Amino acid sequence: MVANSFSLVLLAAGSLFLGTVSGALAETSKTKSGAAKTTASAASKKSAPITLKSSKSLSPATADSSASKGAQGAVGPMAALPRVYAPTRPREVTPKFAWRKNISTTVFWIGEAAEGRNTVPNHKSSWDTQWETNYGGFDDPNRENRTYDYRPKGFIPRLNPFYVALPFNDLTNKEIAKQKIPWYNLRKGTDNASVCRGIWIAIRCGNKTCFAQWEDCGPFVTDDHDYVFGGATPRNSENNGAGLDVSPAVRDFLGISSGAQCDWRFCGADEVPDGPWTRFGSNNNFARSSAQDLTKLRAQYQELVRRREEWLKENPAR
Repeated sequence: MVANSFSLVLLAAGSLFLGTVSGALAETSKTKSGAAKTTASAASKKSAPITLKSSKSLSPATADSSASKGAQGAVGPMAALPRVYAPTRPREVTPKFAWRKNISTTVFWIGEAAEGRNTVPNHKSSWDTQWETNYGGFDDPNRENRTYDYRPKGFIPRLNPFYVALPFNDLTNKEIAKQKIPWYNLRKGTDNASVCRGIWIAIRCGNKTCFAQWEDCGPFVTDDHDYVFGGATPRNSENNGAGLDVSPAVRDFLGISSGAQCDWRFCGADEVPDGPWTRFGSNNNFARSSAQDLTKLRAQYQELVRRREEWLKENPAR
């Protein structure tokens, strides 16, 4: 009985093997036959003359049909390519405020002493009589005494280290300010505060653009509204007609020296990207927002800790 069963198994295995071999031979035969047909077809194509058909001979309907079905390739029809329109370059959005181009730019700093052509010390600004104190100290312009994030090494500044001066003071030119400043009505409050102080501007030199806040007036003149708001040439004739003062932080970010030619323009807070100019200062809306978010997170964390302690008291480990 066992011998018969073993024999049946051998017969079944042999039949399976023979079937597999037969199938492989059949596939090989088909492949050879197809290769022979392909060779014959290629030979006939070589002997037949080649005729080029002009696309002009196709009717519009035929051309549209061919385009919709796709082109004929060597192995059959190919799917039609999607219609993709890629611009050759990105669109340039025109800013709300125009660039003032090729402006001679000088460097100044909080706490700068009066010397040489600079007859006014910078311990205070046109809008802040305690500017150096409120900033937190002397904004040392020596590059060796500044950090990687463009602030002085000695202290954390309490005002934005990215600041500039432009030659117009709205508090001493009130009537002109009402007529010339585009945002005057939007920012004018009931107090006697400047509507220019803290305004963001973009400064560009080469392929770098920096952002800073307007915190002082100068260089040298404080009533040049035709230049600041009208786009005229700076009226100042000192320091090669300088029309913009920038802080050491702006200088270092742009990699410039005093006297460089820069472009600048006013910009809204919504145009200011994240960067080192958003990190420090109570006068900096971005830094204030970050500080408020951090304070809120700390309060939420403390509340979670309090609730956990209460729960542990109510549910002691058993």
